[in-house]
Amino acid sequence: MKIETFNDLIDWTRQLHAQLAECFKHCATQQEEARAKWLLEYLADHEAKLEHTVASYEKQADPKALHTWVYDYLSHAPITPHQACSSPYAEMSFDEICQEVFSLHDQIIALYHYLEGRAEIPETRELVNQLLKLEEHEAMRLAQQTNRARDL
Repeated sequence: MKIETFNDLIDWTRQLHAQLAECFKHCATQQEEARAKWLLEYLADHEAKLEHTVASYEKQADPKALHTWVYDYLSHAPITPHQACSSPYAEMSFDEICQEVFSLHDQIIALYHYLEGRAEIPETRELVNQLLKLEEHEAMRLAQQTNRARDL
């Protein structure tokens, strides 16, 4: 996906969460380890909810911010989750899944941090800040839930 505006960025983020939700859901049906299967089911639900939350930003954000060009994105390293589950989470352990998921979320957070400092108008700065807070909060929730499951 070519990202040119903040609206494109939000749409890309929404699509990323949707892709992850589908991949986790698909891999959960093939996972044999009970704890890893539970984790994939939880992650599928979590990512689907996050997709809907991110989509709401497309509807409620300031149009001025949405249509602002994202020049700096082009110099940021792209985030690439498993392509169509080519290396399925079904074959990973609980800890490997956690490591992969946190790595992806850390990359999204890093991207938003990067863009937050480069936003030129207050509307885009506010939008990026809201998305950054959302991603950070959700990453913390994931960490708490996976730590609880690890303790079981």
